[in-house]
Amino acid sequence: MSSPANGRQRRPIGASLSSAPGTFASSSSAVTVVENAAELSFGAEFDDVQILSNAQVAVILQMSAQNALVRDEELHDVYKKTQRYVERFNTMKNNEKEHQELVDELDNLQGALTTFRKETEDANSEELELHGFEVAALMNLVATDTVVEEAVALIPSLSRFPESAVDEILDLIRSTMIRIVSYGS
Repeated sequence: MSSPANGRQRRPIGASLSSAPGTFASSSSAVTVVENAAELSFGAEFDDVQILSNAQVAVILQMSAQNALVRDEELHDVYKKTQRYVERFNTMKNNEKEHQELVDELDNLQGALTTFRKETEDANSEELELHGFEVAALMNLVATDTVVEEAVALIPSLSRFPESAVDEILDLIRSTMIRIVSYGS
């Protein structure tokens, strides 16, 4: 069920659908939950979680697949499909780099993006806080030719930042991506 502004409504487990559209009723009270990525509204269950990029998930799945191989365990089909998916869309990969190096690079990038410092004209810096969703979405989106307009069109919440800040963020991601991909070349 969709709502305006690209929102998605979710029904809490155990709740029954009431007659009012967009409202889900449980035995005690009615609750409306609207998720909207453009407004960075994801619901309480996402307040204290770390959102991972495809590259981060790919590294984690590769490491656990290697561990499963050592333990002579078979990987579930869903696991294999997930692994293929994240590998397909992972723009930050390098088979010559150790897993821990990739994890460190990606974690450092995620940390730098979460609290990004934009240099100002007066040689100071301004701190911009990106939501975990924006960080992961940017890490998944950015290619060497991604421009500000494209990033803002695909991640509308970035429009709250000046174009110059978004451009600096894209440059940081691009430089990290190039460093990861060109390692050992």
